[in-house]
Amino acid sequence: MFKILDKKVLSPGVYQFDIEAPRVAKKAEPGQFIVLRVNEEGERIPLTIADFDRAKGTITIIFQAVGASTELLGSMNAGESLLDFVGPLGQPSHIQGGMGTIVCIGGGIGVAPVYPIARGMKDAGNKVISIMGAKTKDILILEDAMKAASNEVLVTTDDGSYGIKGFVTTALQQLVDRGEKIDQVTAIGPVVMMRSVVEATRPLGIKTIVSLNPIMVDGTGMCGGCRVQVGDETKFACVDGPEFDGHIVDFKGLMSRQRMYREQETVEKDHACHIGLGGKK
Repeated sequence: MFKILDKKVLSPGVYQFDIEAPRVAKKAEPGQFIVLRVNEEGERIPLTIADFDRAKGTITIIFQAVGASTELLGSMNAGESLLDFVGPLGQPSHIQGGMGTIVCIGGGIGVAPVYPIARGMKDAGNKVISIMGAKTKDILILEDAMKAASNEVLVTTDDGSYGIKGFVTTALQQLVDRGEKIDQVTAIGPVVMMRSVVEATRPLGIKTIVSLNPIMVDGTGMCGGCRVQVGDETKFACVDGPEFDGHIVDFKGLMSRQRMYREQETVEKDHACHIGLGGKK
């Protein structure tokens, strides 16, 4: 069992848990993920590691309650325990000194997994400019943490309630327009956002890394549920990724696969609400 040591509500429906998992924390690196289960009946939930503390033996996860399983997870409190907490899984981010200027882009909940990457890049001696995007100011998360992990932070909101009005690509274009020499972009967030970033950097020839979180079951590459076309190869996000060269990811196929189980997810969420899971009646 893996105890929840601390729980925070970062914004409506967005939670941060610190989990007691010393063996996972010992090996965790930026860019990797875990797979958890709340109980015997629960589905496996893959979540990118938002932070880790080797000394304390803790892993930080941040998630949004958007379905039956994440709503059930969000209803748990400090002191309770998860049945399974497996990791670290996937390949870590490539981080080293001398990479130049790195732009780390986090859209919505994607700010959480981009944070340890930004911190690692800065600690390695690179210049880090972070772009954080949210629909509105009240759902923006981890702004102070991102400022500490970056040389500069640009914030965008869809409605203009805070920072730059527009999308993360709006801020990215501002960097280009001011003559910033960008050596790499790392973008994490909704698939449509990552695709937009890729299309913005493609004509500029800027290396762009995206972190994919397609449908996963076992997290070991056995089920094949997380397969994604990258160039002329079929990759498995759980073992080959989750990070890939965004310029050769088949985003059309990825988005199509994400919609495959929408009907089942809706039925399951309605069932969960009916029986009162996740605090709903």
